Amino acid sequence: LERINVYFNEATGGRYVPRAILMDLEPGTMDSVRAGPFGQLFRPDNFVFGQTGAGNNWAKGHYTEGAELIDSVLDVVRKEAEGCDCLQGFQMCHSLGGGTGSGMGTLLISKVREEYPDRVMETFSVIPSPKVSDTVVEPYNAVLSFHQLVENSDECFLLDNEALYDICFRTLKLTTPTYGDLNHLVSAAMSGVTCCLRFPGQLNCDLRKIAVNLVPFPRLHFFMTGFAPLTSRGSQQYRALTVPELTQQMFDAKNMMCAADPRHGRYLTAAALFRGRMSTKEVDEQMLNVQNKNSSYFVEWIPNNIKASVCDIPPKGLKMAVAFAGNSTAIQEMFKRVAEYFTAMSAA
Repeated sequence: LERINVYFNEATGGRYVPRAILMDLEPGTMDSVRAGPFGQLFRPDNFVFGQTGAGNNWAKGHYTEGAELIDSVLDVVRKEAEGCDCLQGFQMCHSLGGGTGSGMGTLLISKVREEYPDRVMETFSVIPSPKVSDTVVEPYNAVLSFHQLVENSDECFLLDNEALYDICFRTLKLTTPTYGDLNHLVSAAMSGVTCCLRFPGQLNCDLRKIAVNLVPFPRLHFFMTGFAPLTSRGSQQYRALTVPELTQQMFDAKNMMCAADPRHGRYLTAAALFRGRMSTKEVDEQMLNVQNKNSSYFVEWIPNNIKASVCDIPPKGLKMAVAFAGNSTAIQEMFKRVAEYFTAMSAA
């Protein structure tokens, strides 16, 4: 627990309070969080919500309803930032399909960027996908958000409900995946990306290092996320995995949590964040091995473009795991797909 204060503040009586701010334009979702099993953990002041909702409308989230609420959110952000010894950056989870996550989310990013220009802004953004769609206007909201994300964020880990459902059906053999199952996958990837901040390790990395190693040009900061080994919530892995097996799974297109196929593009850079007891030498050898064997999938003008880090503490129930973030040109499939739906709708 030596680094628990990265994500938690210690309150009176040895209680730890997550340094998280939850915001929404309607009270419903917040109430369900409060009523949930972890509702008591959060600091009540850090729930910031409006009453009207954004009605899946990006402009409402960005310019009208969201703009009215944003100052109270920024006050809470300032309060939390002042409590930090050495603030490295911000992490934000939002979806780009609705009105609040996309409109107000990008508004918050630009405001935080104004106030803390030299801090890392990292987002986990859920991209709308046609197969798993709630509303018709998702492509509009997503396109309007991408413009903001290109300008104002430093690292975007893209997730996609369609790809997550595919993983649940194909790999985990779940017949009726729930949002709980999807969130389980996302949480595995997110905790893998951030484990070096929270645990000691042989080869550490932090938000800044990930950005430095993954972003060759400032605007190309959209990453594909992956995780291995993929397990469903109930069944933990029964066999011991090896570093080569993890590496092979990690680069497998089926393990990608966004619906873009890395085989259709080339990797500019990639990061492999290993967890568990393993030798760093073996990890480095595997990374070199991957680059030499599949050199056609890596651009030749960035040598040694896989960054590896090793963290000693594996996730609960696993001996070893690896989270993957790849900056691949194949991510354009995702943008193209959203753009096609955008034009199809505006033509209609």
